[in-house]
Amino acid sequence: MIGIIDYKAGNLTSVARAIQYLGFKWMISSDPEKLRKCERIIFPGVGAARSAMESLREFHLDEFLKEAFKKGIPIFGICLGTQIVMEESEEDGGTKTLGLIPGKVHRFPDPLIWNNEVLKVPHMGWNSVQWLRKHPVINGLDPDFEYYFVHSYYPKPAKEDFILGYTFYGINFPSAIIYENLIAFQFHPEKSGRPGLLILKNFCEWKP
Repeated sequence: MIGIIDYKAGNLTSVARAIQYLGFKWMISSDPEKLRKCERIIFPGVGAARSAMESLREFHLDEFLKEAFKKGIPIFGICLGTQIVMEESEEDGGTKTLGLIPGKVHRFPDPLIWNNEVLKVPHMGWNSVQWLRKHPVINGLDPDFEYYFVHSYYPKPAKEDFILGYTFYGINFPSAIIYENLIAFQFHPEKSGRPGLLILKNFCEWKP
């Protein structure tokens, strides 16, 4: 069973449809007791870090995620769910987050300029990822595949070892991070067509 965390900040329907299409059983819940019965956890998200953290604390999902991580349960972060696993976000003047991966979340520079052109923030649309090394969750991906992004902030882990892939948008930013049984992507696999489905399938079969 794949547990999809409902903390009032997730793109839950699209994620659930993708998992169902792939043939895996899933459940959406904000109840830690129900989620503890799941073999894997997907931590999706859209919105702001501070309000997301408030919801996580309200439902005791912050404690659940830390517990699941320590137990070695495979965890998959998406977009805001990728940022929340870091220690702190610059959003809203500074927000303490879960701290599962050492590092901080930064906003794109303002202005964000490339080749004398001011780039729009949020970064929205299709972009590629430069994968740094092999990993079971990205098996079978063509280097030319592109993925769907919508974000103004990005994770910056404390160690290069935690970075699985970079994306360029005015700057090179980490778009895929990995630490033990936790893997997370700044883009939306559930909205990225065939390559995104392959990532989700690989995660559902991954044994850290």
